[in-house]
Amino acid sequence: MAFAEHEVFVQRDAITVYSFLLNGLNLPRWQPTIRSISLSSGPAGAPGARYQVTLMGLRGHPVAGDYEITQARPGAEIQFQVVAGPSLSRGGFYLSTEGSGTRVRFALEAPLKGLRTFTRTAVQRRLQEDVAQIGRLPAVLEERPTAV
Repeated sequence: MAFAEHEVFVQRDAITVYSFLLNGLNLPRWQPTIRSISLSSGPAGAPGARYQVTLMGLRGHPVAGDYEITQARPGAEIQFQVVAGPSLSRGGFYLSTEGSGTRVRFALEAPLKGLRTFTRTAVQRRLQEDVAQIGRLPAVLEERPTAV
């Protein structure tokens, strides 16, 4: 199993951050590898909601990265599972209040069964790159008077 995580601090309350992250349509605002996203089934921002995602793959080729929200605890946690694409990873956003802001931990894990060593290294590197994108979140949320 490959695993990566990254934390940021956002000068916004936990419910504002949670609501922003729960709305999958906001992902392209802080994840530049997303070409397009749409709600494909289920209630938006609730467990069972599925989002159809097209990511920028190698050499700019489009790659599926559809995901489903598996758990949502308001102001605290959002978990998801990738259901289509080359990596069926799972992960989550974990929020904690710190003073007037919110600490956000973005974690991803991906199965590695039967992969060769060089492929394992590439998967690990990709996970680290993906979670590091959360570093853009504070700028996106803090530039807005209200973030939703």
